[in-house]
Amino acid sequence: MKIKINKNKYLHNYGVPYVIAEIGANHNGDIELAKKMILSAKESGADCVKFQSWTVDSIIANEEYERNQSYNDGDGGKKHFGSLKEMVLKYQLTKDQHVYLKTFCDDNNIDFCSTPFSIEEANLLNTLNIPFYKIASMDINNFRLLRHVASFKKPIILSTGMSNIKEIEDAVKIIEDEGNKNIIILHCISIYPPKYLDINLNNIKMFQEKFKYPIGFSDHSIGTSIPLASVALGVCLIEKHFTLDKDMPGWDHQVSADPSELYDLCTESKNIQKSLGNFERVVSKEEQEKKLKFRRSIVANRDLKKGTKITYNDITSKRPGTGISPDKESLVVGRILNKDLSYDSLINLKDLI
Repeated sequence: MKIKINKNKYLHNYGVPYVIAEIGANHNGDIELAKKMILSAKESGADCVKFQSWTVDSIIANEEYERNQSYNDGDGGKKHFGSLKEMVLKYQLTKDQHVYLKTFCDDNNIDFCSTPFSIEEANLLNTLNIPFYKIASMDINNFRLLRHVASFKKPIILSTGMSNIKEIEDAVKIIEDEGNKNIIILHCISIYPPKYLDINLNNIKMFQEKFKYPIGFSDHSIGTSIPLASVALGVCLIEKHFTLDKDMPGWDHQVSADPSELYDLCTESKNIQKSLGNFERVVSKEEQEKKLKFRRSIVANRDLKKGTKITYNDITSKRPGTGISPDKESLVVGRILNKDLSYDSLINLKDLI
């Protein structure tokens, strides 16, 4: 099944992976930094940059804010600072900032998207005519939000972190019941970073067999080896957190790809996809030509006189492969030479009676 993600791109299993640079809140509330990240993601080869759309009122209850008055986790303020509420206030994007960043992405020919965390934010994104919606793993059982987003009839990328298979099936059915069949399911482990033992890339194959929709991968591992491995399993999309500098303060910089890693991911994912080919065994024109140089041919193992009846001891096989191949020894052994042959000479059928 193919899902049209924008005017130029269709996503399907084993197709060229669509790469989303997940900026999330890594802009740290700084629009100039966000612009630099967009341009860097574009230069690195990403198809899309994705933000997160939430406000201090739409994502966390006041009880949780009150519980987290000091939110530094003993990291000296590198990852967290102040209270949780102070961080959310600093990192939230206003409506005008959404509009500005969407226009900036359009002007620089890279897709803009964001994850809505409420119906109001989904409505805002709809006014911006985003190409698709991303549903965060935390909202896979938020049926009210799922129904509302599905009603826009745009593609929905559904992340599955923390979810069992029944919860995933229920979410897919909720979207389908709204008449929206444009679904992309992301295998995801919502740990930053996950242990290798817990990544379970084989879930990608399981999803491909269980669901009729394209399957992607939302990666939270360190480096690029795991998302690149997912390409060999046929993912249609890779989502990877992105930063300009892993040492910047903020929530996700340390587990994000930097520009060099994002470039490698974008470049090598395309190379891997091309390399997968198909299930038919085909010898290329270049390999056919190489056979003439690297395969062996039957040659005289010693000087042979005209009239010699050839035995196995009279022949061996060496490069090049332009003569009689060694699997055709039965065409040579027992035949009579009609000419003298010197040691290491290729034996041709015309040399035999």
